[in-house]
Amino acid sequence: MDSDKQVQKVQALFDDWADRGRAEGMEQGHTPTARQAFDRLQLEPGQHYLDIGCGNGYTVRWAAQVDPTVNAIGLDVSENMVRQARALSTGMDNTRFIHAPFPLPMLKAQAFDAIFSMEVFYYLPDLHWALLSVGRLLKPGGRFACIVDYFEENEASHSWAEDLDLPLNLLPAAGWQTAMEDIGFDALEQCRLHPPLADGEEPTWKHTVGSLMTLVQRPSA
Repeated sequence: MDSDKQVQKVQALFDDWADRGRAEGMEQGHTPTARQAFDRLQLEPGQHYLDIGCGNGYTVRWAAQVDPTVNAIGLDVSENMVRQARALSTGMDNTRFIHAPFPLPMLKAQAFDAIFSMEVFYYLPDLHWALLSVGRLLKPGGRFACIVDYFEENEASHSWAEDLDLPLNLLPAAGWQTAMEDIGFDALEQCRLHPPLADGEEPTWKHTVGSLMTLVQRPSA
């Protein structure tokens, strides 16, 4: 599948999920782990934040709530997701949402102090180019938190490419870190993030294997 067709298919998939109410479910399901990663970005007043694959914009709203001087941007390939994000962020003047695939050349180089992505980078047709683009967008010293559930150690995820009929990037945990270090990022932390287990709840792979977070930083010099 060529990259343009892959992007179109991913857009159609997430447009459909948004229409069927799955954006809210993704926010609820991802929040316990996404929040752990978001907090590691150490966003401060006056800084610029980008969520790549923002869905309904929940982390963009978190960033906007840090301080009114934070400039919080969300980017998503799904027009329907972006529409929902804008509606849910009404009145938050320091938020902005862009409907476009990533990488997006119109974004200014070295514009962001913190970049976040939840469950996106294994969908991207050219992972190396996407990571290079993150490096271009980050200011020196800026941080990037990338969370994926589709990785080699999570056997429960291995059917997803076939289920979705999409070519996905399946890497081991070490491969994700190496891919980022190879383009010049400094690795700060790699770990598994787990949601809390509610009383009476049966554990799933989310509680045992967990989501893989890789936190990196663009070198300051």
